[in-house]
Amino acid sequence: MTFDDFRIPCPLVGATIAPIMLVVAGCTPAGAAGEPATVPVAQTEPSTHPESGLELIDVTVVTADDRHTFTTELAASNEAQQRGLMFRTELGDDEGMIFPSYTPQARSFWMKNTPLPLDIIFIGTDNRITNIEAGVPYSTDSVFSAGLATAVFEIRGGLSEELGIAPGDLVEWELPEGAAP
Repeated sequence: MTFDDFRIPCPLVGATIAPIMLVVAGCTPAGAAGEPATVPVAQTEPSTHPESGLELIDVTVVTADDRHTFTTELAASNEAQQRGLMFRTELGDDEGMIFPSYTPQARSFWMKNTPLPLDIIFIGTDNRITNIEAGVPYSTDSVFSAGLATAVFEIRGGLSEELGIAPGDLVEWELPEGAAP
């Protein structure tokens, strides 16, 4: 028995099925039968901060009770690290800036030309907070890391205390490929 043996004579069946088959054929993936469809990979540019133009990454501080994730400006270059948050008048409670050290070293920071009070969080070689210092607006007095630091993370002044962020807490972040001074 063949397919033709089951054919029902109806002049409208061919006229109705042909357009449906064209629509179905138009919705199937391109390529030879049995080959998976090729889907173009989305090209995503890294997000950048609208004011500084610095790349944005997530930095998460893991406390005893919670995880706090901040959208963070990456001060990867020497120039970006020297400028930091100078002249900035706003920093949201979910925002920060990170200053990676490509070689662990003692770090010191000051607040020259910085109108915002900041918490300056020094991160040790084990990615745990070694100390948190208060950044006083416009101060040229330096604050120092308590030992070698792999990064310094700045957030709004007083926010560490409000969120329960303290020395010993873990700080998680990943540098994008190619980030270097």
